[in-house]
Amino acid sequence: MAKQVLVILGHSAASSLCAGLSDSYAAAATAAGHKVRILRLADVAFEPILHEGYQRIQELEPDLLAAQESILWAEHLVVVYPIWWGSVPALLKGFLDRILLPGFAFKYRAGSAFPDKLLVGRTAQLLVTMDTPPWYFRWVYRMPGIVQMKKTTLEFCGISPVKVATFGPVIGSTAAEQQRWLSSAARLATAL
Repeated sequence: MAKQVLVILGHSAASSLCAGLSDSYAAAATAAGHKVRILRLADVAFEPILHEGYQRIQELEPDLLAAQESILWAEHLVVVYPIWWGSVPALLKGFLDRILLPGFAFKYRAGSAFPDKLLVGRTAQLLVTMDTPPWYFRWVYRMPGIVQMKKTTLEFCGISPVKVATFGPVIGSTAAEQQRWLSSAARLATAL
């Protein structure tokens, strides 16, 4: 059954492996009959700093309003990003801070420690690159940049299940290895 898929590229460089993974996923999803939109955060015009948290409403730029509309349109989100310093890039973090707001992604409820999840009914796939060997990132570092996205961001807002595919170590990887990773991203899209 065809789905509406939003691919979010959280890497700032158009020539990155992440960009290649997002393009490969999007092309395969389109070929499989899905409706696909791509959101390249490097092309989104917005202030990445949520200056006063939730204490004051910070007006959303037109690009962020369009991004929110795309999230509501999507049945499946694909977030493609590198692990930098154990976490997501600042560009992606700033985007999440500005867009996943109370009333859009979640809603506080009086008397409850846990907010209502407003993005229920969507699924997600994370495509994550790293220079650290993925096994080491998982067992030694405990995957902070993946847990942050999966548990404390997407699932917090009701997006579930969130599947994860890791690619690495990128540093020192061969062209053949990177081609296998691009093919893997395409297979994930085809199996959607």
